[in-house]
Amino acid sequence: MKEYLKDINKDFESRARLGIMSVLMVEESVDFNFLKETLQLTDGNLASHLRALEEAAYLRVEKQFVGRKPNTRYQATPAGKEAFRNHLDALERLILDNRNP
Repeated sequence: MKEYLKDINKDFESRARLGIMSVLMVEESVDFNFLKETLQLTDGNLASHLRALEEAAYLRVEKQFVGRKPNTRYQATPAGKEAFRNHLDALERLILDNRNP
């Protein structure tokens, strides 16, 4: 059991972070409002999870203005994609090995 747990990444344990990274694995980049609506999170909750993923170097953040409005876009970094794939692989191994004892 310890083998599986060492590969499970605590940075992706919350539903919000799992959702953020899942979206960013299929979309090149998305803006804050897209994530907020898709994941149905509050501004503050989403911002705190995005900040944590950014600090872990799993996200790249681009701030710009669209017209006169600020727009923040997020993109998974190569390290973030690799870490997330490893996390999903560990979860999959855990589930499959426990289905067929």
